[in-house]
Amino acid sequence: MRPQTPALTVDVIIELADRPGRPIVLIERKHPPPGWAIPGGFVDLGETVEQAARREALEETALDVRLLRLLGVYSDPARDPRGHTVSLVYVAEGRGEPEGRDDARRAAVFDLAGLPRPLAFDHARILADYRATREPQLR
Repeated sequence: MRPQTPALTVDVIIELADRPGRPIVLIERKHPPPGWAIPGGFVDLGETVEQAARREALEETALDVRLLRLLGVYSDPARDPRGHTVSLVYVAEGRGEPEGRDDARRAAVFDLAGLPRPLAFDHARILADYRATREPQLR
């Protein structure tokens, strides 16, 4: 018998490489839980986490992204009110105008100093970790 395990998800912090300061793309969720979120979703059977990250970014923002690095793995059992998920969070770059599609009511561009509220899931923590890794690059 196979053990029961958390669901595997990916999130993608998309930096817009064609804009000054490389702002990021967030989506406003169409379904509960409400709020703004890093684009992402569940990994499908038969795909790698990298494929899932690129697919979810394209599905939710209409941006074809290039993955730059893995930011981290987030596994707090309370991170998603719908159930235990483990998310691999990538930093990627994209170009163009994001559009909210699929599970996204809309997509918008934000500077790190002006993030919207509320942020869904544990995305405030993830974005704080991202900011800490990015700030030395902005000086």
